[in-house]
Amino acid sequence: MNLITPEFGLLFWQTLIFLLLFLLLAKFAWKPILGSLKDREDSIDQALKMAEQAKLEMQSLKAGNEKLLADARHERDQMLKEGQNIANQLIEKAKTSATEEANRITQQAREAIQQEKNQALAEVKNTAAQLSVDIAERVLRRELADPAAQQKLVDEYLKDVKLN
Repeated sequence: MNLITPEFGLLFWQTLIFLLLFLLLAKFAWKPILGSLKDREDSIDQALKMAEQAKLEMQSLKAGNEKLLADARHERDQMLKEGQNIANQLIEKAKTSATEEANRITQQAREAIQQEKNQALAEVKNTAAQLSVDIAERVLRRELADPAAQQKLVDEYLKDVKLN
């Protein structure tokens, strides 16, 4: 039964060695171990604070990026609106120019038609006058072939002429 129940001497030496080991560990090992644990805890706290700060910076960067994106969208919309306005102005200007050009061409065509009409009327008048003269000449030749008819015609003209 020696194996189950230890003797007093064995218990004494085991207790003494345990207490010595405990004192040595308390004096030399626990302070560095606790110090390193404290350093580790501080570094973890520092890392958590840095992570929180990084999170705040990321939020501010995200807000800044969203503001920049909103500004860019607003500027893009303004540029598109200005482009649309310029395009509309160009279209209006082109319509106005086309209308003015069409009116000018129409007016020129009317003037050309009027001139050709006047020329045609003048030509018809000249032709009618020439025909009238030709016809009158033939009639006069026939009537003036007789000397008595010639004298009668001269007398009629002299009666029509008024003397001043």
